Amino acid sequence: HVQLVESGGVSVQAGGTLRLSCEVSGDTSGTYCMGWFRQAPGKEREGVARIATGSGNTYYADSVKGRFTVSQDNAKNTLYLQMDSLQPDDSGLYYCAASIYTACSSGYIWRPQDSRYWGQGTQVTVS
Repeated sequence: HVQLVESGGVSVQAGGTLRLSCEVSGDTSGTYCMGWFRQAPGKEREGVARIATGSGNTYYADSVKGRFTVSQDNAKNTLYLQMDSLQPDDSGLYYCAASIYTACSSGYIWRPQDSRYWGQGTQVTVS
């Protein structure tokens, strides 16, 4: 079993920056595609960014390319999401997720049902 705990969500002004963290604990021996989903009120949960824990390859939603960066610190068992040039449309509850490894493939349509473990979410509000 894997436990995920997000932190770092706050309210910021448009154009600002924010870094989310996700501490990973438990059985970390597995190989996952780790990443971030977000969900705004009344909208479906959407994949934002993900990273292959083995290769370090990263994948981004078109809406955040060039603004968001996903990274991992293996020594700290922590996943990060650096968010720059934030816009009001970036507001939502951000979830850390551990997905099937094949989700970290070019052209793969990453869906919530690909994820086996979830964090509780951290709120980001951009105004």
